[in-house]
Amino acid sequence: MQPSLKTPLGGTTDRRGRAGTDRVLVARIGAAQGLRGDVRLWTFTADPIAVQGYGPLAAEDGRSFRLQSVRPAKNFLIAHFADVNDRAAAEALRNIDLFVPRDRLPPPDPDEFYYADLIGLAAVAPDGRPLGTIVAVQNFGAGDLLEVRLQTGSSVLLPFTAAIVPQIDIAAGRLVIDAPEGLLDPAGGP
Repeated sequence: MQPSLKTPLGGTTDRRGRAGTDRVLVARIGAAQGLRGDVRLWTFTADPIAVQGYGPLAAEDGRSFRLQSVRPAKNFLIAHFADVNDRAAAEALRNIDLFVPRDRLPPPDPDEFYYADLIGLAAVAPDGRPLGTIVAVQNFGAGDLLEVRLQTGSSVLLPFTAAIVPQIDIAAGRLVIDAPEGLLDPAGGP
């Protein structure tokens, strides 16, 4: 079964994906778009437009942002925030991560989860042998990757696919990794 996701970076995490807070990363502000204060908005929600229904969005530094409008673009949204009315103000917002309290989000369906719910899960082999711990979920543009801190202390990035991760059991605190030979060897390892 292909993993189904509510938010790739969301869940009970802070900006670095560490467990322990009650807020969810739902979007990141990108470059200014035009001259009137619009920005590119990269959302981390299953439905990108849904971000406008979560209420005020909070930055890590405590600032609050209210979306006035969003419209779809190629791989992102064009967003306009209240009180951001020119390009300079929009440019100043670039790379700000936006969060909402987890209780504002719908609970995941039985076959869905928030990416942050994976952080801290034990990674085990199909035979139950411990492999390490999930420390982050990354996406550098070519698909989602699980960052696994192996028991040796080194980390590896694994494709987050149903073939590599055939089982996710959040309640049990573990996921199964069925990696081909050599995939769990850290880059540059022996």
